[in-house]
Amino acid sequence: MLSKRKLKVFVISGNHDSPERIAFGSRLMEHGGIYVSPVYNGDVKPIKLEDEYGKINIWLLPFVKPVHVRRFNEDEQIESYTDAMKIAIGKLNVNKNERNIMVTHQFVTGADRTESEEISVGGTDNVDVSVFDSFDYTALGHIHRGQNCKSQKVRYSGTPLKYSFSESKDVKSVSVVELKEKGSLNVKTVPLVPMRDMVEIKGKYNEIMLRDFYKNTSYQEDYVHITLTDEEDIPDAAGKLRTVYHNLMKLDYDNLRTRSMNSIGGADIKLQKSPLEHFAEFYQKQNNNPLTDKQSEFMKNLIEEIWEGEK
Repeated sequence: MLSKRKLKVFVISGNHDSPERIAFGSRLMEHGGIYVSPVYNGDVKPIKLEDEYGKINIWLLPFVKPVHVRRFNEDEQIESYTDAMKIAIGKLNVNKNERNIMVTHQFVTGADRTESEEISVGGTDNVDVSVFDSFDYTALGHIHRGQNCKSQKVRYSGTPLKYSFSESKDVKSVSVVELKEKGSLNVKTVPLVPMRDMVEIKGKYNEIMLRDFYKNTSYQEDYVHITLTDEEDIPDAAGKLRTVYHNLMKLDYDNLRTRSMNSIGGADIKLQKSPLEHFAEFYQKQNNNPLTDKQSEFMKNLIEEIWEGEK
């Protein structure tokens, strides 16, 4: 549909994608104005366009780990994601007299995560925002919450839909970026309104089942997470709640019993911890001593090697 409208489309692979599958057929799709990033090979070429303001270069850099960049830069010292991105971008030969747009998929330092994104080892997937200084605009993927990274020149558009209840209060949008002459940049957002929202409701069973509670809302058809504050469990609570809240996705209790068991939020806390943090907790419980700095560094490197597919 976008191709028929003569619109240029630029696609890259992310951390959950197979770059080989995404890139399949890319040369054929270019004829229709659909540009797909190839598998990273250390030699990224720009897509050159031109408008009334001059030349513009679109750079497509798929999600890469340090191991991917090391493969093509064996003489370089690459230990972190920032190192990897610096080397990868340094090889691009960017003409700073022309307008340049970078499209990539990384976690840039300072971005606000939600529970939906994958956490790497000890935060080592962080990329410093300064690596994108050569570009007039950097369009980022990976973080689900739309946001700027220090300036509007580097921005996450965010996801079009909410993928977890940690995003329930987010306003999803499309980022519209206007580049005219070199140095000019205007960014605005267009809100997206889903057919069904994702919301969290908390209260006593009898209160939230009252018609006056939900009659002027869209809660009955929204995807809902309900936390009941009743001290006693409600028999068949989920079944009864679904007679009103048709798309109940999650049910919790928050009362004296659950707080004493430390169960509320336990799953969320686990999701926010890295593999190294989980191992450190396990080691502490087993040995009644924390990891030494040397042990921690060994485990960090070992986990990173496993995640990157090294032997």
